[in-house]
Amino acid sequence: MGETNWTFMTDGLDQASLDRGVTTGFARPNGGGSFVFGFNSLVVAEGAAALFANQSGFAPTPANKGGRVTGAIKRAVSGGELGFAPFFFLLAQGTSVNDSAYMLGLSDDKPYRLVLRKGPLVQGVPAGIVGDHGVLRRSTATFNPDTFHHLRLDAIVNLNGDVLLKAYQNDLLVNAVTAPVWTPIPGIEDASLIATHGAGISFVDDPLGVNSGSQPFTSGRIGFGMYVKDVSRRSVFDHIEVIKAS
Repeated sequence: MGETNWTFMTDGLDQASLDRGVTTGFARPNGGGSFVFGFNSLVVAEGAAALFANQSGFAPTPANKGGRVTGAIKRAVSGGELGFAPFFFLLAQGTSVNDSAYMLGLSDDKPYRLVLRKGPLVQGVPAGIVGDHGVLRRSTATFNPDTFHHLRLDAIVNLNGDVLLKAYQNDLLVNAVTAPVWTPIPGIEDASLIATHGAGISFVDDPLGVNSGSQPFTSGRIGFGMYVKDVSRRSVFDHIEVIKAS
């Protein structure tokens, strides 16, 4: 996907506050191309910037179909280990960073975790236990900065209105981003749901709005972004793929 395939969401931090663009100045993940997309905060300001895929059929995705996003993501070496959180998102409910979505990202924590969240993009992926700030699940493992993660998030809309969220990771030490072997993420996979919903199942967002506290999202926009609240915070993305359900 090229630059013209993406549109910045409104109400986000501007480039003078949160710089962004493609570069060869960062290491790429295993199997990555010549460039990565990066963010770098230039001032102390709290907010987010995010991009969504703008191709036909993706802005938004068809009603009641769900979608998938995959990509490599990294909390790069920064001026500190707190105050930022990069993420992927599915089924954002509008074109503003103030809109809510399903998010899979790297939490604003030291060390950080992989976190599945439902909530406004502008709040990023906060640290905290399941149930806080829309956190649905979080990884058992913790990580240190400058580590690439190859992640995948699926949203599957069932006929009864349930939205199944499934999260996976690919081990980049073994498999390139171009040839992933997807495995469930310990802690994010919900073992109690595997028998009925299969491996990788993380969360069932029910049509009654009980499990997450709000109605499920069944269509929307797909993309990636970064939350930040301090200066010299950096993140890197590569090999992003978005898929809509047919």
